[in-house]
Amino acid sequence: MRTTHTRPLFALSLLSLAIASSVAHAQQPAQKEEVEEIVVTGYKASLQSATNAKRASTSLVESVFAEDIGKFPDLNVAESIGRIPGIQLTRDINGDGLQIAIRGLGTNFTKVLLNGSQIAVASGGSVDSQNQNREVDLNLFPTELFTRIDVSKTPVASTLEGGLAGVVNMRSARPFDSKDEGFHSTYQGQLAYTEINEETSPRAAFTTSWRNENFGVLFGLAGVNSKSTTEGYETIGWSNMNLSAAQCGTATAAPCDTIGGNNINVPATVPAGAGAGLVAGTVVDAAFLQANNPNVTLQQIGDGLLPRLSRPSYIDGTRDRVSGLLSLEYRPSDETQFYFDAMWADASREFDRLDVNWIGRFGSLIPLNMEVDENNVVTKGTFANAQFFLEARPYSEDVDFYNVNPGAHFEFGSEHQLDVQINSSRSEFFRESPTVLINTPMGQGTVVNYENTGGDYPQVTTNVDLNDPNAGWVFAGGRLNIANEKRITETDGAHVDYRFGDDVQNIRFGLAYDEISRSISARDNSARWEDVVCRNGLDADGNSPATGRLPCNGLNPNSGIPQSELASYLKPGPYGFITVDFDRFMADTNYHELSKNAPENNSSPTGASTGGVDEETLGAYLEINGATEVAARPLTFNMGTRYITTDQLISGPVTIGGVREYQNLDTSYDAFLPSFNSTLDVMDDVKLRLSASRTLTRANPSAMLPATQFSDPSAQQATQGNPNLSPYLSTNFDIGGEWYTGDEGYVGVTFFNKQVTGFTVLGTNTIPFLQLGVPYDTLTDLQRGAIDSRGGPNVATVTVQQQVNAPGNLELRGQEITWVQPLDMIVEGLGFNANFTKIDQKGEGQGAPAQAIGVSPQTYNFTGYWENYGASLRLSYTWYDAQVISGPNQNGISFAQLKADERGQWDLSASYQFEGVVTEPMLTLNISNLTGEPLRTTYQYDNATFTFYDPGYTATLGIRGSF
Repeated sequence: MRTTHTRPLFALSLLSLAIASSVAHAQQPAQKEEVEEIVVTGYKASLQSATNAKRASTSLVESVFAEDIGKFPDLNVAESIGRIPGIQLTRDINGDGLQIAIRGLGTNFTKVLLNGSQIAVASGGSVDSQNQNREVDLNLFPTELFTRIDVSKTPVASTLEGGLAGVVNMRSARPFDSKDEGFHSTYQGQLAYTEINEETSPRAAFTTSWRNENFGVLFGLAGVNSKSTTEGYETIGWSNMNLSAAQCGTATAAPCDTIGGNNINVPATVPAGAGAGLVAGTVVDAAFLQANNPNVTLQQIGDGLLPRLSRPSYIDGTRDRVSGLLSLEYRPSDETQFYFDAMWADASREFDRLDVNWIGRFGSLIPLNMEVDENNVVTKGTFANAQFFLEARPYSEDVDFYNVNPGAHFEFGSEHQLDVQINSSRSEFFRESPTVLINTPMGQGTVVNYENTGGDYPQVTTNVDLNDPNAGWVFAGGRLNIANEKRITETDGAHVDYRFGDDVQNIRFGLAYDEISRSISARDNSARWEDVVCRNGLDADGNSPATGRLPCNGLNPNSGIPQSELASYLKPGPYGFITVDFDRFMADTNYHELSKNAPENNSSPTGASTGGVDEETLGAYLEINGATEVAARPLTFNMGTRYITTDQLISGPVTIGGVREYQNLDTSYDAFLPSFNSTLDVMDDVKLRLSASRTLTRANPSAMLPATQFSDPSAQQATQGNPNLSPYLSTNFDIGGEWYTGDEGYVGVTFFNKQVTGFTVLGTNTIPFLQLGVPYDTLTDLQRGAIDSRGGPNVATVTVQQQVNAPGNLELRGQEITWVQPLDMIVEGLGFNANFTKIDQKGEGQGAPAQAIGVSPQTYNFTGYWENYGASLRLSYTWYDAQVISGPNQNGISFAQLKADERGQWDLSASYQFEGVVTEPMLTLNISNLTGEPLRTTYQYDNATFTFYDPGYTATLGIRGSF
């Protein structure tokens, strides 16, 4: 066990700790202000509430409000948060908001709370994402069940640690949110039309509450059945041709390989049936390549970048979600409040994913008439001896989530307050994603014409009808996969907070216990399914016999699907290439039984690793809130510190001496996290803010999993995960202010600086064998003998390669500008709100990243709105600058990184309310992604498309009312 003590850089100078009056935790404002009551409704009402909350807070908090229960201004929680300055939204491939990043750091640096308590969701993220860090998918939480969302960018001591970039607190609806006693109900019904599949999907929500003077109950239910289709293009990276010395025309191949990579083979001689008029047996050497590619040099042929797999992609299915909320409140007196919140959700996704792949990686292409641009990206060419494979994958995903959150608030006189709260949540995720991969036959003259001279992605045409089930598709060289994945996350916590003093000047202190655990179990039965489908089939007892991994070719007469029958299991597909009759395919090959009994595997197809993490944290804080005057102007402040100590248990499978078993590794660390916030009223409507703090995010669990492997027979060299990774730490400074122009209007400017340490790099440590956590008796005889010769397990050392914390740091500097302005002086009800964020970053010191990934240097969004005469209209535009989304060395090419295109999205929202009619119904129209902007990423260069997804626009027509 290793204990790390982390000390703040400025703990003494900041005294100790942060803001009891944080709006993010729904406390009383640090300063009472006489504000004229103005009755506004609709979107203006939510803006007014956000402005009031910001004005009353001493720390830097941004909020989004619902005008009333069930009337949130957006259809998606993530979309609502995405309009806040400094927030970047990550989207699923269908265009839905999924996760958020704050101020230039990844989604795993954002802490998400539900009613002030931490949560975790056991979902798998977007298609192909691992989602095994600390990110939280927000598409599970319907806006209809929430009344307020706060984003705290500067911490206070009473805030749970873990959000180095910021903390998001989602406040669910409660019965006393209704101002009046009695019943209060809202209903919503909507139909969404999606451009790509030209289908409609229903969405509905209902909340009802009742309260009297002392007791209230609220129940809410929200559901959606979304028919989703996404068309796109994928490459899984780019690479170049692996030319031999003879093909390079030199003593070695080095002159034709200046960038690495080399995933695409070129045959030494022309195979039979290569096509394009080539003669079988012709030597493919330097002279051949130069003669058939006169517009490029041999080096350009060797370094020319092509897609590893050029594949159009089609994803079609349903995304269903049902979420519920139960909230109870009991207020026997003005000084006492009890509450109980329970939220649950069940989501499922059933969809077919189809790709047809032109094989680049490990293929045997013969380039003809190839051309490249100045970056050596191939722009044109004809490629003989080509081959395609179909990758058909039906996905079935289920996510369950529940959270309970009881608590109480007590006031003892005018100067003593006590809050107690406990919470518990659990989430389960299961994904089933089998794969059927079959190929076009070799030697049939398949030729590809490739063009990449413009457009969103390269165009590939071929002389084979890829949508013909009878085009000769074969098992040979293909594969079948049973790849399942199960995840479970759990959180538990108990918090006690005590305040002594009045609303303005007080001292707060508190204790917190929080535990979070996550397990991932990947399960794979691919070999057995292949045995049944295309090897020896089932024996008399219904089992698949061991085959020693015979070729998967379907030529055995006992095969579940003989090669001669394969075409009958195929059918024309919806996107220009074939698909599989999965119901029949699975029924005839014992798939469901094999899937149910799939044994555990070390990793899933997305790369998510099997293993678990359990973290127990004890926290304590002290916080001072006060008010004074500076130059006869009011100044409010809070300061304090939070102390946390964390015990981690990391577990994962290791195979030593042929024995697979779970290995457990533990560690502990502690930290002080000071914070200071102050607000000076320079003028009655002008506030100046200053903040300094220390924040923390714990290390990536996947980098801590054991995964111990010995690389030599003497057990002297090993690779292993590192459970001793220290957390990321950031020293933060903010200065800014606002000018409040009246009603919901204000202009705000903030400058911020973050110095982040704790980034990881591959390092080498020499440690005693016992610290590996590997039982001595699981080693082979040879390994035990080598350990004994070095002094035995108590003395022998092992050199371990693992991720370690780098000494360098990443500096982020940024500016945020916000302008919310009613324009009633021009047109009654007219106004706009806009914000702009600019971020600069640089790495300093050994091992520090040159840049954080997933950061747009500039972002902005603008919303123009008009509300009057019962009508409302909003037009919004959100723009993100291009960003780097991966580190270098992609696909073995050292300089290559993945990047995301700049992207702007228009959204429209309109409504009309029929006042005086029963339930005062409101007709609504929302159009998301009005101009149908795609999602596109690239491989280093702008014309090297990595992924392209076209979600199209979604138009939603609905009705909403209350009674």
